[in-house]
Parts: sequence; structure tokens; C-alpha cells
Amino acid sequence: MTLDAAPPGVPLVRALDRGLALLAAFTPEQPRRSLTELAAAAGLDKGTARRLLHTLLQAGFLRLEDGRYALATRILALAAAVETGGRLRAAAAGQLRALAAECRATAFIWVAEEGRALCLDRALVELPDVEALWFAVGAHATLNGGAGPRVLLAWLDPAAQRQALALPLTRRTPAGETDPPALLRAAAAIRARGHELVQDDFVIGLGGLGVPILGRDGALLGALSIATLSSAFAPDATGQPPQLAALRRAAGAIAAAL
Repeated sequence: MTLDAAPPGVPLVRALDRGLALLAAFTPEQPRRSLTELAAAAGLDKGTARRLLHTLLQAGFLRLEDGRYALATRILALAAAVETGGRLRAAAAGQLRALAAECRATAFIWVAEEGRALCLDRALVELPDVEALWFAVGAHATLNGGAGPRVLLAWLDPAAQRQALALPLTRRTPAGETDPPALLRAAAAIRARGHELVQDDFVIGLGGLGVPILGRDGALLGALSIATLSSAFAPDATGQPPQLAALRRAAGAIAAAL
């Protein structure tokens, strides 16, 4: 939360706000950061940042090694208490790992949250000779890129689609799309065919395949996707990606478990 986001009439505890900004400065890409880096990321002077970081160290939320700060394992206890998507994550755990093994691809499960895609869980498969920073559990993605997020966009209602596309949209590669009208047309096409196949929009050389997880009433529960080398998605004899049947089976099994 920032000062501008505070509800009217509710005073903001500035020290807590600043401490949370320091915690939010850690990312999968930058899990270990110096005092200077953290102060700059949180918009604080180094003296204030040092005092707040010391408090977080003493509380067990951070650790300090070789002059750099990192999140401590106490954060994991907080993450385990998050209820959002808990039932879906539990229902998908076995299916996610089986799907990753069958398709030899990293598998993800996603839910829509405030106009973005939240990665609930993943089953990682390493690719030989490929260095890719796989999307992290708990991270958010805008709905314009990646197979799973784009599937979510396709099954959202029009108001939720407009909310999602009004956000700043991330373009990770030249293949990424950020034009809202084009994304709405793509969403309609995704919904009509029942799946999405993307190439090179998250990482050059990698592709993704995603399907929705739908309840008995057709309501969107989440999205299931896999990512691997683009060449692995070459169409089979039916003209479809060879992993599509396995992905749909897994999505159906997850929905049934719920």
C-alpha cells in the first residue's frame, strides 16, 4: 500500500508501509540485494532503510549474508497461510507433476486476481542447454502474454477483460502483444477453439500451451499451461499440438476433484 492507496479516513503507518516496500523489493530475478539497492527500490534514504532492515532481520523475515539481504524462511510460513486458490492448488498438485512428466515440459496453474494472472503452482522440468528463468509461484503476470494468462483473459467476463487490459501491459519480447483491441480479438479466438498456443512471447525460443479449468456450470476456475521449446509444439496428424489431449485430461481431472 502507498499513501495514495490508503482508504479515506484511515491513517497509514508509515514505518510499516516502508518496511513492506523493502520486502516487496525482492524478486525471483533479484533474491539477494544490498542496502543501497533496497533503499533505492523502496525510495528510502539509506539510514531509514538500514533501521527497517535491522528490524526485519530481528523479526526473522530477512537474513544477511556477505553484506546482502535475502528473504528468510519465516516468509514461507506466511505463504502457507494464504487461502487464495488453496483448494485449486491442492486439487492440481498431483496432476501438475504428472502432466510435466508426460509432456516433458514445465507445467503451471494460474488464477485471475485483480486483472492479472497469479501463478499458484508449477512443476519444473529443466531443459538441456536452455537457461530460462521460469515464472515463480506467487508471481503475477499481465494477461496479454503467456498461454495460461491469455486463457484466463479469454474466459473472463467483458468487464473483467476491460479491467485487465486497462492495466500497464508487459511486453517481454518483440512477439508480445499489448494492443487491447487486438487482445480482445485474440481472446475471442482462444475461447472459440478452447486452448491457446503462444510462441516466443515470454522467452525467445520457448512456447506455451494452455487450457481453461472449468466448473460443471462452465465457470472459470483457473488455467493450466505448459512451457517448453517451441519446436515441441509442432502439430501432430490431427493438426493440433501433441500435448493438447494430455492438457485437457489434466484440466478435467482437476475440475472433477473440486
